[in-house]
Amino acid sequence: MPLYTQLPSELKTVDVVIAGGGTAGCIVASRLSDADPTLSILVIEQGLDSNGDPTVTFPAMCVAHMAPDSPRMQLVKGNKSAALGNREPIVPTAKSLGGGSSVNMMMYSRIQESDAESWRASGWSPDEILRLMKKLETYHGSGQKQQHGFDGPIQVSSGPYSSPRLADAFVAASAQVGWEELQDLGDLDTNNGIQRALRYVSPDGKRQDTAHCYLHPRLQDGNHPNLHVLVQSRVVKVLFDKTKRATGVIYTPTQSAELCTVKATKMVIVSSGACGTPLVLERSGVGDPIILGRAGIELIARVPGVGATYDDHHASSSPYRSSLDIRETLDGFVNGKFDIPVLIGSNDEILGWNGLEVTGKLRPNASDIASLGPDFEAEWSQTFANNPNKPMVGLTLVAGNAGDPSKTPIGQYFSHSVFNLYPSSTGHIHVTGPNPDDPLDFDPAIFADKAGVDMKKCIWAYKAQREIARRMSVYRGELAVFHPAFATDSKAACVELEGPPAANVKNIEYSAEDDAVIQEWLRSNIATTWHSVGTCKMLPLHENGVVDASLSVHNVTGLKIADVSIIPCNVGAHTNNIAMVIGEKAAEIFIEELGLS
Repeated sequence: MPLYTQLPSELKTVDVVIAGGGTAGCIVASRLSDADPTLSILVIEQGLDSNGDPTVTFPAMCVAHMAPDSPRMQLVKGNKSAALGNREPIVPTAKSLGGGSSVNMMMYSRIQESDAESWRASGWSPDEILRLMKKLETYHGSGQKQQHGFDGPIQVSSGPYSSPRLADAFVAASAQVGWEELQDLGDLDTNNGIQRALRYVSPDGKRQDTAHCYLHPRLQDGNHPNLHVLVQSRVVKVLFDKTKRATGVIYTPTQSAELCTVKATKMVIVSSGACGTPLVLERSGVGDPIILGRAGIELIARVPGVGATYDDHHASSSPYRSSLDIRETLDGFVNGKFDIPVLIGSNDEILGWNGLEVTGKLRPNASDIASLGPDFEAEWSQTFANNPNKPMVGLTLVAGNAGDPSKTPIGQYFSHSVFNLYPSSTGHIHVTGPNPDDPLDFDPAIFADKAGVDMKKCIWAYKAQREIARRMSVYRGELAVFHPAFATDSKAACVELEGPPAANVKNIEYSAEDDAVIQEWLRSNIATTWHSVGTCKMLPLHENGVVDASLSVHNVTGLKIADVSIIPCNVGAHTNNIAMVIGEKAAEIFIEELGLS
């Protein structure tokens, strides 16, 4: 099995180096190796190997990756922000072979057709993206068969376990406030409704990450002798010759300060993610001359768009008390009620569950739009009104407490996570020095839009999810510690119940003071959804682009990017699926350019 923590001396030169073994990188390496087993490929991944790790393979163990000390995550700290109550926002990113697909929550979610249309790139049309979506999946859900694939490496199913009482309660309550259950939110067109969750989980309950579904089988089958993977090593920079052609990389093992070099005779591919790829490029001398000059880095190629844009989805989560039983939520994995080694020893079917029961893509109704003020109405008219394909808010029902469990008694909870799918503001991420451990200049730009429209979207989303929760048959009250601090005499004040909700729940009436309280709460609690994209956009150079439609970096040769950093416009979905699509498309492009097809 050619997987190493220290590179053998004979591997100082290969045909292709892939800087990053994340979601897309694993796909690219695997497809290139299939196309030509004699092509020597080296993947260099900063994180740990994932093969057989129960925290990766068992979906329920995904909660382990949310802990601050998770060995498979790194925390990228943003600049202090007045818009966030002077907080320094934290964006967790994967540090594991398989990238985000190995540590995420496994929600099956696809972008909208209008997202692909907005990219305006040759070879990246909605039809082409759908073809690639079908290529990568084996689909076990409902919907029109022509929209899905049935023989790809990634299994998509509801898995072997769920919480039907919770899902049923949510579906019924959602219908009461105007959002019906839909058959297929993944058909690239449907939205403004909810769907029972499909997951990147196989029917027998195993996570479907790209390391286990693409890379590990090829490392183990004996038919891909020139596919090599180096883990626990971080790529520092790309090397160039005098013609500005990429010729290799410098990397350093994570346990030492030694700088090592490996040459690439045909191609260097950077696949280090939206928070990693722009930093590799800038340390290599590719970027904005002003940024590089400040960092003391010699300019190789002027590409000002590197790291100049950062897109994400902005989320808030609200937990609620419930009447659910211990095996109807994931709380037992966090509060110690479950004996995890016993569950693993018996291969308990609950291990095959990710705890996400329902997903939604929502739009406000006409009265909501009017109530949000003229600035919001202007944004709505420009972005959403004439594009019914575009949802405004994403929603996920979580079977468990999405807040800090130390702040609540041991029990069974459910949570709603809502996120702004198309924020109006765009951030940036840059190096400040030539070394990987130098501080970053990172601004996620949450609530940075001057008109305050993003705040209005998030206030609306908070209110919308709360109305669903209050109507759910399993609802047993709110946890005030995880909600805005409404005045005790406010009609919006949190209510703790012992019995089921009333038969005829009325919408909460919010005052201007209540809205101000929600706004203050959001500034203190809004967070990333781990959906970072767009830091090296696929656009022309003069539009702040970094790569062209063939994923070639502008103004150099032999250097490609293959990850979600290339996404030119934000997307109305969780980003794992489009990361895999990018991996499949990149592999096809590179195979053709290398003459392997």
